[in-house]
Amino acid sequence: MPRKKQQPQREKPAKMQGFIAGAGEIVQQDISDTLRQNFMPYAMSVIMSRAIPEIDGFKPSHRKLLYTMYKMGLLGSARTKSANIVGQTMKLNPHGDAAIYDTMVRLSRGYEALLHPYVDSKGNFGKFYSRDMAWAASRYTEARLDPICRELFQDIDKDTVDFVDNYDSTMKEPTLLPATFPSVLVNANTGIAVGMASNICPFNLQEVCRTTIALIRDPQADLFATMQAPDFPGGGQILFDREQMGKVYETGRGSFRVRSRYSYDKGQNCIDVTQIPPTTTIEVIVERVIDLVKQGKVKEIADIRDETGLDGLKITIDLKRGTDPDKLMQKLFKLTTLEDSFACNFNVLIGGVPRVLGVRELLEEWTAFRVECVRRRTYYDLQKKREKLHLLQGLELILLDIDKAIRIVRETEEEAEVVPNLMIGFGIDETQAEYVAEIKLRHLNREYILKRTQEIAQLEEDIARLEGILASKAKVKSIIVGELEAVAQKYGQPRRSMILYADEVEEAEIVEEVPDYPVHLFFTKEGYFKKITPQSLRMSGEQKLKEGDEITQQLEEQNTAELLFFSDRSQVYKLKAADFADTKASVLGEYIPARAQMDEGESAVYMAVTHQYEGFMLFFFENGKVAKVEMSAYQTKQNRKKLLNAYSDKSPLAAALYVKEDCEVLLTASSGRMLLFHTGLIAPKTTKNTQGVQAMNLKKGQRLMSARLYEEGMLQNPNRYKKSLPALGALPEAGETAGEQLKLS
Repeated sequence: MPRKKQQPQREKPAKMQGFIAGAGEIVQQDISDTLRQNFMPYAMSVIMSRAIPEIDGFKPSHRKLLYTMYKMGLLGSARTKSANIVGQTMKLNPHGDAAIYDTMVRLSRGYEALLHPYVDSKGNFGKFYSRDMAWAASRYTEARLDPICRELFQDIDKDTVDFVDNYDSTMKEPTLLPATFPSVLVNANTGIAVGMASNICPFNLQEVCRTTIALIRDPQADLFATMQAPDFPGGGQILFDREQMGKVYETGRGSFRVRSRYSYDKGQNCIDVTQIPPTTTIEVIVERVIDLVKQGKVKEIADIRDETGLDGLKITIDLKRGTDPDKLMQKLFKLTTLEDSFACNFNVLIGGVPRVLGVRELLEEWTAFRVECVRRRTYYDLQKKREKLHLLQGLELILLDIDKAIRIVRETEEEAEVVPNLMIGFGIDETQAEYVAEIKLRHLNREYILKRTQEIAQLEEDIARLEGILASKAKVKSIIVGELEAVAQKYGQPRRSMILYADEVEEAEIVEEVPDYPVHLFFTKEGYFKKITPQSLRMSGEQKLKEGDEITQQLEEQNTAELLFFSDRSQVYKLKAADFADTKASVLGEYIPARAQMDEGESAVYMAVTHQYEGFMLFFFENGKVAKVEMSAYQTKQNRKKLLNAYSDKSPLAAALYVKEDCEVLLTASSGRMLLFHTGLIAPKTTKNTQGVQAMNLKKGQRLMSARLYEEGMLQNPNRYKKSLPALGALPEAGETAGEQLKLS
């Protein structure tokens, strides 16, 4: 049987390959090409057509929904079923009914997420401040456009904005809405795209309009004079920091804090929270408070419940007798989302390009957009009036001899010749002649023609006015100012969010009540820790240890002490003595690497016990160097449990010591030489991972073995071992070693 000829193998390209099967053949494709052809178009689509709002304040999904409702005649009419609106919107938005209805819910008055809702809703539309309060299905609810939408669609039929085909080219839809006010800043907008996001906070409508007017009149106007801070539909209290808010206004990025509003009912001894930050929900707050009570961190609360109803949001907190409600709320502001940060990211599509803009730039871009809308509307009106004037001027010529016009029409044998004959008879053009020819017989009287031609003077006056507007930027801007003033007067509402000045707000210090009593702390070579009370220690027998283990540190301390466990990987783990349960000598104790959640294979080598982070940490390295680090370098404002780069990793650690004040330390090298020096000779550093200074000079192959705090009597002749740093130290005399061993045993 003949052997099948082997096909030669193709060489694989150097880059990582992806594989696409087709028509029985495997085709190798460069993965970077695949990403470029598939992922990049997707990312662009999400950024441009889904997640980032444009200068009119809307994402495409919002715009398609509102325009559909406008074309359905739902502006100023009776409501219709939401399911009907959703179905009609699918002609413009092919993403499915659920996504469309979710969009509609967020824009609705019932959901309460917007300062000025665009959808006037009826039925259960849920609440933005509740995670569990779901909205009813679209077949049960009804909706129509809110009256403020008149400002969104005003003059949309006058060529103010561009229109494009929908996804199947059967309809036209607007690319933007010609909003007469800066809706981009009035209602909040959040979106997450690919590689970028947008999070715009809402501002009060009246303040936005006044600020825009001020900027039109003076581009250098102070924004804070007319618009001091955002305004949330859920109210709350904004902690105003001029520097932080200025950063948001200037760059479009930054954050500020929003605090809940509450009242104290003295008769019921309870706190009623009625407004919460926009970034949280009732359920999250209630669950967090319950957790704090269970953990024992908040002991003043007897009960907490959600009493939200027809009157609006309400969280009731029952207090224990003698509780100060204001102090409790200060603590809850720190520990729960009753106070939360709002992070701003004013990312908006400008001319198809995503840009992060400050408030001033955003209002300038909106003004430029609105100027273009007004100019296009003016030009549209001008053309219509010019066309009408042209027709009426032809009609005016007919007024000179109506009988002649009738005679021309009557005596013309062919219908097609009527218009040319009128053009010849009166010296008018074809458009005017067509208009005259279409006049009904009943209108061929002097009264009708005089009434129509009287409009000519008004039209000429209007045309002159419109031409003046087009020729003057100042007149265009004055029109915009007038429209802004009208919107502010008609739809303006008082502020909902209070402004608190951050420097006047008391910040509560969260101090955990830790019982203070004496304890004995033990730390072993293998990394086990025990906390034993003096009474228990007196009643206990021998310490239980793991085979081969030994106690390396034993201290008499208080239960309020803080413990710093230094590991063999230059890291320190911070715990509190109070975090450990009192135990007995007959147990092994807590294994610190497990309790502190150290990295795999990491071991604890030293325990420092402190209260006020006073004194120094001394690190002795095998290369003879000593680093003196201020203990305050390990103190953090946040309750961090782990600090990296706790000491230098350039040389292995031989020993670590914590001293509250400078003292004498005895070093011992592998050669047997000893060096006694005072730690005051070494300058302290605030940098934790400093390599230190050379204390003991070592010969090749030697290393520093140990470092101990020197106590009186440890050496018979201590002056023999005191040298100027750095030094080799001195070999101990025969009597020294024996005496030292006797002393330490």
